[in-house]
Amino acid sequence: AAAAHLLTFDSTQGTWGIDVDVAKGGLIVDGVAVTYSSNSAIHQTPWQDLGADVVVDCTGRFKTVEALQPYLQQGVKKVVVSAPVKEQALNVVMGVNDALYDPSRHDIVSAASCTTNCIAPVIKVLHEKFVVEHGLITTIHDVTNTQSVLDNFHKDLRRARASGMSLIPTSTGSATAITEIFPDLKGKLDGIAVRVPIANASLADCVFELASSVTPEEVNEALQAAAEGELSGILGVERRPLVSVDYQGDSRSGVVDALSTRVVDDRQVKLLVWYDNEMGYVHRMMELAREICPAI
Repeated sequence: AAAAHLLTFDSTQGTWGIDVDVAKGGLIVDGVAVTYSSNSAIHQTPWQDLGADVVVDCTGRFKTVEALQPYLQQGVKKVVVSAPVKEQALNVVMGVNDALYDPSRHDIVSAASCTTNCIAPVIKVLHEKFVVEHGLITTIHDVTNTQSVLDNFHKDLRRARASGMSLIPTSTGSATAITEIFPDLKGKLDGIAVRVPIANASLADCVFELASSVTPEEVNEALQAAAEGELSGILGVERRPLVSVDYQGDSRSGVVDALSTRVVDDRQVKLLVWYDNEMGYVHRMMELAREICPAI
């Protein structure tokens, strides 16, 4: 009953206009029976009996190839993970490096992270057009379930503090994870996160040093051309004076705030990129899963 209720009513995305009912052994979603279970270990779910060819792992618990092996051992053919996976797994950002997917080689594929999906298309455009030499990224990110509602024990003493009362600096793996997508930028990008007490729609504050001299309008025009072309539906450019709540429900990976683009000393560029870290990311995961499925 709780699962059906939470699917129907969401505090950030609103009410889902699809009928969700409880049935024996699962749920009925828009008239379609869906098996539902709750287990703490991969092997506890009978994946082979369920006929699952592709699993989208959104637990956030299994982030190594070794930890994800039980899926494949039970007959699952492909696994898409909603977190960066190190070692031999391919980390995919749709629109940026999804052409690297090889069904004969990649059984475990990561959809990277919401922030990596936000900034990677921007870096792709800047790197191909102007060459990124190095950069720093601050993600101004909504609260997540890794934080505490009230002060509580946590290994990160800042995340131990009440999430609704402070701006909370913390770490982010997105800036270094981006080098999985752009190996030539390894050691040249870094970043931090600031968790803010709002529920949805985040902002990436990016500063890049470019090899070429540019103006703010040249940067915006390059990003606009990509948003209207090869990155349509993934990257956006917004010239209206909008705020975070205006991006709630936006399915694009990131939207450049063109009014905030700045250039210092011809080559240092500052960009603000908005993203609905829920809606945009889940769309890219669905697209990745669809790309993988026909090859099975």
